[in-house]
Amino acid sequence: MARMKFVCDAERCIECNGCVTACKNEHEVPWGVNRRRVVTLNDGVPGEKSISVACMHCSDAPCMAVCPVNCFYRTDEGVVLHDKDVCIGCGYCSYACPFGAPQFPSQGTFGVRGKMDKCTFCAGGPEANGSQAEFEKYGRNRLAEGKLPACAEMCSTKALIAGDGDVVADIFRNRVLRRGKGAEVWGWGTAYGSKQAGQPNTAASANQGVKS
Repeated sequence: MARMKFVCDAERCIECNGCVTACKNEHEVPWGVNRRRVVTLNDGVPGEKSISVACMHCSDAPCMAVCPVNCFYRTDEGVVLHDKDVCIGCGYCSYACPFGAPQFPSQGTFGVRGKMDKCTFCAGGPEANGSQAEFEKYGRNRLAEGKLPACAEMCSTKALIAGDGDVVADIFRNRVLRRGKGAEVWGWGTAYGSKQAGQPNTAASANQGVKS
C-alpha cells in the first residue's frame, strides 16, 4: 500500500501561491483558514528561498499524540485526517504541530476556536466518499477519484510534488543528482551552516588508511 507524502522543492518554488489558491478553490475553504501557505526565507535578499507548507501527514504525527479526544486517524495510505464531529477545538494540535497545519476559523466569539481544519491531502474525511456531507466538512475527495491533491497538480514549476512516498523521493533524488549537489543538498552545511559538512568521517578515514 502506497504511503502518500508531500515534498516541496525550494529550488523550483517561485512564490506564486498557485497551490494556495488551488486548495481554497477546490475545497471552498472558509475565510481565515489556510490549509496551505507559502513561506519565504530571506525575502528580498539574494538567494531567498520559498517553500509551500501544509500538513505533512507525519508517520508519527504529534497532533495525534496530544489530541485529548482522539479525533485524528490515519488512513491505509498514511494520510492523517480528523473527525470534526469529535473535535472539541481545544487547540492542542495547533501547539504541537511544527508546520502550523491545524487552523481554526476566525469567526465566532472571542476565545472560542471552533472546529479545527487542516489539509486532508484531498482525501476527504470519515463521511462517505464523494458525499455532500464530506465536501461541506472536509472538501473534495480527489484521492477517491484516483487523482492527486489539487495543490500539486496546479504547481506551475512542479516544485510541489505529491503521491507515493517512494516515487516522490525518487523524483527529488534525481533532481538533486542532476544539480550536482550530491548527498549534501540537505546536509549539515545546508541546514545549519556547520563546518561538519563535507568533512570526511575521521574514524572511517583512519580505517581506510590501515587497510591501504
